[in-house]
Amino acid sequence: MNPLQETPEMESASQPKASTAQLSIDTIRTLSIDAVQQAKSGHPGAPMGLAALAYTLWQEFLRYDPADPIWPNRDRFVLSAGHASMLLYSLLHLADVQAVDEEYNPLGRPAVSLDEIKRFRQLDSATPGHPEYRWTTGVETTTGPLGQGLGVSVGMAIAQRWLAAQYNRPGFEIFDYDVYSICGDGCMMEGVTGEAASLAAHLKLANLCWIYDSNRITIEGKTDLAFSENVAERFKGYGWNVLHVKNANDSGEVGRALSAFQDAQDRPTLIIAESHIGFGAPKKQDTAHAHGEPLGDDEVRGAKQAYGWPADAKFLIPSGVKEDFARGIGRRGGDLRSGWQKLFAEYKTKHPELADQIERMQRRELPAGWDKDIPSFPADEKGLATRASSGKVLNAVAKNVPWLIGGSADLAPSTMTLIAGSPDLQAATPEGRNLRFGIREHAMGAALNGLAHSKVRAFGATFLNFLDYCRPSVRLAALMEIPTIYVFTHDSIGLGEDGPTHQPIEHLAGMRATPGLLVLRPADANEVAELWRVVMPQRRHPAAFVLSRQATPTIDRTKYAPASGAAKGAYVVADAPDGKPQVLLLATGTEVAPTLAAYEALKAEGVAARVVSMPSWELFEQQSDAYKASVLPAAVTARVSVEAASPLGWERYIGMTGQAIGMRRFGASAPAKDLERKFGFTAENIAAAAKAQIAKAAGR
Repeated sequence: MNPLQETPEMESASQPKASTAQLSIDTIRTLSIDAVQQAKSGHPGAPMGLAALAYTLWQEFLRYDPADPIWPNRDRFVLSAGHASMLLYSLLHLADVQAVDEEYNPLGRPAVSLDEIKRFRQLDSATPGHPEYRWTTGVETTTGPLGQGLGVSVGMAIAQRWLAAQYNRPGFEIFDYDVYSICGDGCMMEGVTGEAASLAAHLKLANLCWIYDSNRITIEGKTDLAFSENVAERFKGYGWNVLHVKNANDSGEVGRALSAFQDAQDRPTLIIAESHIGFGAPKKQDTAHAHGEPLGDDEVRGAKQAYGWPADAKFLIPSGVKEDFARGIGRRGGDLRSGWQKLFAEYKTKHPELADQIERMQRRELPAGWDKDIPSFPADEKGLATRASSGKVLNAVAKNVPWLIGGSADLAPSTMTLIAGSPDLQAATPEGRNLRFGIREHAMGAALNGLAHSKVRAFGATFLNFLDYCRPSVRLAALMEIPTIYVFTHDSIGLGEDGPTHQPIEHLAGMRATPGLLVLRPADANEVAELWRVVMPQRRHPAAFVLSRQATPTIDRTKYAPASGAAKGAYVVADAPDGKPQVLLLATGTEVAPTLAAYEALKAEGVAARVVSMPSWELFEQQSDAYKASVLPAAVTARVSVEAASPLGWERYIGMTGQAIGMRRFGASAPAKDLERKFGFTAENIAAAAKAQIAKAAGR
């Protein structure tokens, strides 16, 4: 077929005249221009400037099979400059990447059809304004906040190194993929990028390649308004291999740089590619305008004329373009994937246990008996800090889930998250299960998401107050519906003398406001154990454990209800003798113990109270209406909530007339017991509040 012959997808009979490769590059550009123009929204400049570079990467280097986009050993391509989403959507369409459903089953249709490109940024399209994981097959991670894709790519690269060390055997290179990420000036300015780059260099992630589109333009204009550093020297200082491409439109120069990356064996690579935003458009075009807005009809025509493209053609895909991609990434990726599948079939016969682990990982399944070693904890008035009991449970789980790996932001001794018997994951020991993220909470959060994308079971830990340093990554985990695990310790004023700078107040409310995030604040060691049983099988919900520094009593379960009720998010721990309470006392975490003490004091006075432990609002809301009503009967309006955090949100459960014992100001520096008395988290204060509520409900 003549490569310039019209195809049914064309909306114009006019044809450009160029080599097949140039036709493909210009098709990426013009699809991006037309989609943005039709949507009257979006960023056309970066896709125009990066089309040749992306084409070279996909066609000549990326080990990726469009027919099987979830092949475990595929190279990962992350568009950290997510505003350039039409670049990715054009590639997905032209390469004919096939769609899969939420369970990774093939759907027999393209991930991004031409109709979806025409629906760019429209309701329920597969082409939202920024790439969204799960929403569009072929999008490896959600990128929108600049720098996030880079942080995630570091996690992906760590995962490849770990998977290779754990599962590769002589003659069986099961995992040897690379990770590529395209980023821009905005990504380079974000703090998460510096943290992630430093960590990647420390770990010598030679499988990681960042391609920096240095076009010197951001939304406000030229970068010299606010950005004048020498990026190359900065990355050399980190310990990266730094390469330069003077012209991002020169496929040969791009190819040589990518080959040099593949030859580097001891460090990550940064390729600084100089591009011109809106390459090929008329000189009069305002570059900042092209970055953040549609070009406008006149400039669209001018840009197409500069490419030798029919000026009036819209969404034009010349004959031969899709065939070009099929001969390139399609054929190479298919051959590589087919060879890998044959290799893995042989691997299964020689290493069946390891192969079973790999397959379970890919399905996000757990080994049989994964929870058999989770301990139960005897009643103990002195008790344990929930961070300590969580550490014991984590290690019990790690015995039987070999792909549970994680670490902390320089706080392993305080968060108690070290996996016993495993080395640290370092450049020389990539098989280690203990990650040392350093004091880089934001990079930790993003890297954890990259690990979760790679199907390992990943956890990361820091103090709850430092959630503020990694909140964007936590939010994205919830948005992407990936099961990242966070261990947040030092959860309240109970941490004591470090004072208000370290004492979280608003953090629980903020996490509970995040859709899809499971927030878990257990009352004692046995609730910790039950909640780990809930979290580990999760496939689509990130989870945040909120744990104490200070000891809390291990509840006597022969006297009070079993901790298994924690799996429902809220349950009755102690009830009125006849099951007809006058007042409901709702508490979480370390405040359950003084609430139980208040219950006993009230009981001695003949006051009928019910204590409800509510470790997870999210799990409770998943229960039936009947169950929720059995725990919180509507007829009982006298209600008190007890939680050493902002009371925001408790009105959902205590009503507008209930009393919330919480923190309405920041904390103070003092021993924990003094702070508990000062702020009212004592049995005496809780009992007094209960009586006041009963009187209020009675109208007195």
